[in-house]
Amino acid sequence: MTSSKHWLLPDGVEEILPAEAHKLETLRRELLDLYQTWGYELVITPLIEFLDSLLVGTSQDLDLHTFKITDQISGRLMGIRADITPQAARIDSSCLQRKSAVRLCYADHVLHTKPAGIMTSRVPLRIGAELFGHAGVDCDIELISLMLETLSMAGITECQVVLGHVGIFRSLLTEAQLGADTESQLFAAVQRKAFDESDQVIAEFVRDEALRESLRHLTRLSGDEQVLEEAKSVFCGTESVQSELAELVAIGEGVKKCNPQVQLGFDLCELRGYAYHTGIVFAAYTSNYGRAVAQGGRYDDIGEVFGRARPASGFDSDLKTLMKLSNRKFMRTPGIQAPAGHSSGLMAAIKSLREQGETVIQQLTGEVPVGRDCKSMQCDRKLVPQNGEWVVVVID
Repeated sequence: MTSSKHWLLPDGVEEILPAEAHKLETLRRELLDLYQTWGYELVITPLIEFLDSLLVGTSQDLDLHTFKITDQISGRLMGIRADITPQAARIDSSCLQRKSAVRLCYADHVLHTKPAGIMTSRVPLRIGAELFGHAGVDCDIELISLMLETLSMAGITECQVVLGHVGIFRSLLTEAQLGADTESQLFAAVQRKAFDESDQVIAEFVRDEALRESLRHLTRLSGDEQVLEEAKSVFCGTESVQSELAELVAIGEGVKKCNPQVQLGFDLCELRGYAYHTGIVFAAYTSNYGRAVAQGGRYDDIGEVFGRARPASGFDSDLKTLMKLSNRKFMRTPGIQAPAGHSSGLMAAIKSLREQGETVIQQLTGEVPVGRDCKSMQCDRKLVPQNGEWVVVVID
């Protein structure tokens, strides 16, 4: 590589310059403070750990997204985290070991081997919340409500929340007793919403006529709140999915009560994280972004391998994406420029201003004096001597 190419970064890896970094850090702090007011405790998880614990209960997709290296001390395979949720589950199961519900939150970078989509980062800054130890719908209603608060604070006001339930599809497949290859084929078709293909698989491999109709209808149950009424009619005689459907209805009603202005949609064949999630799944979308801006769902018993299976649900988002989509103005308070020198009076004045929360940038010896340079340093005032005292004046 020539010297002119040394500054190049890998595809999907970016650096964040001061103006954007200010916005990002401001939003990160505000969201973590928001989560604290809801009772979510901050955890900071290791960037790297042994692979067998890092990928517990996760899907093949996450395995493919995880960078793997060999530990030079133990010789064991390690992974650089591509998701923080499994680490939070390990903390709940093996470190905290509380009997009551545990609320945890985080905000940190993860690393992906490949971008999740076009123009997405391979080093997203994930911010999220997880709730362990409660199996009822109140848990999911709280998390969806907190996700909406997150988007509102980030300045993303026009969004739609889409709810689904992977348990409905899973229950119908269990009843159909399809082979692994057939199940994978049907799953892929449903994910792509390739109705002709999914209908063909269902017609060929599902023997029971009523079950065939239930699966065929399921692939098309997507839309507004009327979808739930249609689902009740479609599955009225299918006992295997009644509890999942009732749970989805209860969560939808609860979210509406807590957030009357929310736009709710339903997609009963939403199978995102099918190998990972165990029940309700939810995602938030906005019109000017082609992917979910935040997503989550239930993933019960993920901590079983750590010796403690617990109900669990959570959500997360990429803070970089939230910042880019935000319509907020992240104002930066202008600073004060101080002259070079180390006299006791000058240093005392600078210290006092900084203790008051002001940003004071002191010139270095030989540096260009106050003038046009103040603009680049975000200063609108200067510290000057007047009548034996140091006072702050506005820069003309």
